[in-house]
Amino acid sequence: MYKLCFYVPDSHLEQVKTAVFAAGAGRLGNYDQCCWQVLGEGQFRPLPGSNPALGEQGRTERVDEWKVELVVADDVIHAAIKALKQAHPYETPAYDVWRLSDMVF
Repeated sequence: MYKLCFYVPDSHLEQVKTAVFAAGAGRLGNYDQCCWQVLGEGQFRPLPGSNPALGEQGRTERVDEWKVELVVADDVIHAAIKALKQAHPYETPAYDVWRLSDMVF
């Protein structure tokens, strides 16, 4: 099991979540479409050679973005990341993947 975390502007929040859910992410026990999300502010500066969806090269941009976290089973992690990248509006979406451990007591 993995935890996938990504950042997405409000304009594409539901579109990206729908894509990763369709790939099989966000399933926990007898539930699907499970995630946690919080609104924050992202910052970036497009460099020469970039093709930014927002802002312009050489200028720092700040934008309201959602941080979304969800669990992803081993057998769908690659499909979930592919779906995230295809649905996301940014040229290079920010995301991280953490391997989870099942603690048995």
